[in-house]
Amino acid sequence: MTDILDAPSADAAQTTAITEAMPPSDGSRPLEWAPREPAPKKHRTGLWVGIGVGALAIAAGAASMILIAPGTTIAGVPVGGLTPGAAADVVNERLADVQINLAGAEGQGSVTGADLGATVDAQALAEQAFAEHPMWNVGSWVPEPITGGLALDPVVAHDVLRDLVPASYVDAVDATVVFDADAASYTTTAAEPGSGLDLDALTGAISSALADGETALEFSGEPAMAPAAVSDEDAAAVADELNTMLGTIGFYVGEERTVPVKPEVAATWLDVVDEDGELRIVADEGAIQATVDKLPALVEREPVAQEAIVNTNGTVLDEITAGVSGRTLADTDTVASNFAEQLEAGNAVQPLEVTEVPFESTSLVREIDINLATQTVSAIENGSIVNSWSVSSGAGEFATHTGSFQIGWKTSSQNMGNSDLTQAPNYFQPDVPWVMYFNGDEALHGVYWHSNWGTPMSHGCVGMPIPAAEWLYNWSPEGVTVNVHY
Repeated sequence: MTDILDAPSADAAQTTAITEAMPPSDGSRPLEWAPREPAPKKHRTGLWVGIGVGALAIAAGAASMILIAPGTTIAGVPVGGLTPGAAADVVNERLADVQINLAGAEGQGSVTGADLGATVDAQALAEQAFAEHPMWNVGSWVPEPITGGLALDPVVAHDVLRDLVPASYVDAVDATVVFDADAASYTTTAAEPGSGLDLDALTGAISSALADGETALEFSGEPAMAPAAVSDEDAAAVADELNTMLGTIGFYVGEERTVPVKPEVAATWLDVVDEDGELRIVADEGAIQATVDKLPALVEREPVAQEAIVNTNGTVLDEITAGVSGRTLADTDTVASNFAEQLEAGNAVQPLEVTEVPFESTSLVREIDINLATQTVSAIENGSIVNSWSVSSGAGEFATHTGSFQIGWKTSSQNMGNSDLTQAPNYFQPDVPWVMYFNGDEALHGVYWHSNWGTPMSHGCVGMPIPAAEWLYNWSPEGVTVNVHY
């Protein structure tokens, strides 16, 4: 029994349970077994401690992969141990909260970076800080400070500062370009400098304060000179450009400025506007259109036939009427808008499209006929005699030579012969009029010393009445054919 009690089997345990559950038959108190001592628990404290330390190490290692190295500063703001996003927020907050205390001659006050529209690309700088100095790289800890490109919004900043120190602000006056009607050209008005706080100096002061870890700074509200946005040089350059355009402005057919535009008209087309401190030429398309509407009457024309004098060889000797082609203007719907764009770009030449109509040509074939047998001279044009009269040709041994010649050169008056009558040719005739040489020293000319027409009288020249000689002189250009025959 003792062995069974010390080490009960599964069946004995079951029997015991049954016995405990069933009362004894004699009505006595049931038997009670001493409870079994529980098996001692195993202690695992070291395991849990090990797990905690390992987790912390893993966590620290993971954090070092996303955090910025200790000792890193951006624009004077410590960002070590922060993520790039958190670092950017801290930098933006510090910049927005920095306080600037102003003291001017007639005003003072305080503003913050946010009031002045201060900005910096904090996100980019934070990402740069993490890329160059991650926490996991111990060698990159405590690096040189990272500075950023701090900027103030000039419009916002000046408006705020003007309210604080109004006496420091005087508006500058830009130089302008105006049209001088009397001079018919563009001229300029001078710029006048103003004053205001130096935003570049203020930006530098804020940057230095932040770099030094300061949250507030003092800045003088005394004025600094503020040059005009449009200088005299800027205005002069635009005026020069406009005056150059006035010298060429117009509507062109090829190289011909067919319709010039007067300076005073061009001035109604063009304006110079100041856009944020930059001068720009603006052209009025509507004003240009008023001139475009007149172009057909100014450009279109009928052809003009050419009339030219030629000799019997077909050589053009003179042009009585120059030939001019006719032209018809093409569609002009877009001319005004195109010209406006060109003028704003500095080009004052507006080409026009036209259809050319060729001109006709008329040739006047002229020749002079000298008939020694009849002692007559005839002016012939295109085969028809247009004028004829009696003359006196060379006599005897000085008879005029026959042949086909050309007028070589002409002079309206000339002395002929030799004033020393003892010398050849032993005659002298001063101021012989309307002389036209055709064969050596043989010439056609007027005669005032005789009127014996129809009879050979000269030393080889062909003399004629002065009115006839003048008419022939004007009718015959150099190069006209001269036929001499019997």
